[in-house]
Amino acid sequence: MDIAQLRQTLEHDAVALVFMNVLLQQIGLPVPAVPTLLVAGSLAASPWALGKVLAAAILASVIADAIWYAAGRRFGYRVLAGLCRLSINPASCVSQTEARFVRWGLSSLVVAKFVPGFSTVAPPIAGALRMARMGFLVAAAVGAGLWAGLALGAGWLMKDTVQAVIDGLETHAGRAVGVALGLAALWLGWKLWQKYRFRRLQVPMVTPADLLAQIDAGVRPLILDLRGASMVAELGPVPGAWVAEHDRLADVLGDWPKDAPIVTLCACPEDAGAIQAARRLLGEGYLSVRVLAGGYEAWLAAGGLDQPER
Repeated sequence: MDIAQLRQTLEHDAVALVFMNVLLQQIGLPVPAVPTLLVAGSLAASPWALGKVLAAAILASVIADAIWYAAGRRFGYRVLAGLCRLSINPASCVSQTEARFVRWGLSSLVVAKFVPGFSTVAPPIAGALRMARMGFLVAAAVGAGLWAGLALGAGWLMKDTVQAVIDGLETHAGRAVGVALGLAALWLGWKLWQKYRFRRLQVPMVTPADLLAQIDAGVRPLILDLRGASMVAELGPVPGAWVAEHDRLADVLGDWPKDAPIVTLCACPEDAGAIQAARRLLGEGYLSVRVLAGGYEAWLAAGGLDQPER
């Protein structure tokens, strides 16, 4: 749909178009909704019409969030692991977002729409952590109202500017599409470059078999379990490991000697979270930091959960 068609459709049925656009975006599809909200706000003929569009946006957002909440409540950490695998940047592991969610609670849902990436993972995390359904829906609705209301309000207040921009884009449609595609290509290239650089990071690794052999020989490193609260709660802790958050590694390390062995463990694709934590610790001067190759699943397969508690 080009800009002229978008404006024409919004003039005739803004409520339905905004509802569908917001629903698809909040479900996780790469369909930007803010431009549609801006244009819809600029075309609203009255505050009543603006209110109806806002209600449609809130309803669509809450429906999408409720679907993700139900998925998280039903399937738990598997939904979060799937979202992590879909991420174009493996370093942005869901467990890090989850830790912040646990810390902020319901207030995180209010600001989730304004934080890239957080909007999609927050609802399934809330479900996996068994957040009260009514509290979740209220917080999700408030957050959606702020997000959509700001975009619609900006379009309403700056309607002349928005319409002038639309007219300019229609006049130079070909050039505008070219610029948009160029910017999208640059963004995608940058993300792929980040992923390539991440894969080339050189971090010491240790296999579960080697780690178990060392423990049996009496050499017990500090094992940092970075899986996230919902997975630890659902599957139980790793015996002998300390549950840690990426943003609060120092709380677990305490006075652990800089030259004593540390092993990081996660359940992320490509061991992304464990690698990120290991690199941070190495940068802080810890001399013997390794990543458990294969993470939690490899540790489970090797019989690591049969180890005694620390």
